[in-house]
Amino acid sequence: MPLVETKLAKNLESLFTSMKDKPMSESEYAGELAKIINSHILTATVTVNAGIAVGTPAGPGSTSAPGTGSLS
Repeated sequence: MPLVETKLAKNLESLFTSMKDKPMSESEYAGELAKIINSHILTATVTVNAGIAVGTPAGPGSTSAPGTGSLS
């Protein structure tokens, strides 16, 4: 899934709003901000093109189709 900037903005806005109701220390704020950013980045899908060189026991070759994966 592509990263959605509006979702990140909404999550950050929610954090800022919660700070008005319950102030937090700089350390708590940094932790919450890091969680939001980390969660956002981990929603990304990584796509690579076909034709990437690879080595196999049978010898060199290349990927024949695009590949997708996720971040962890």
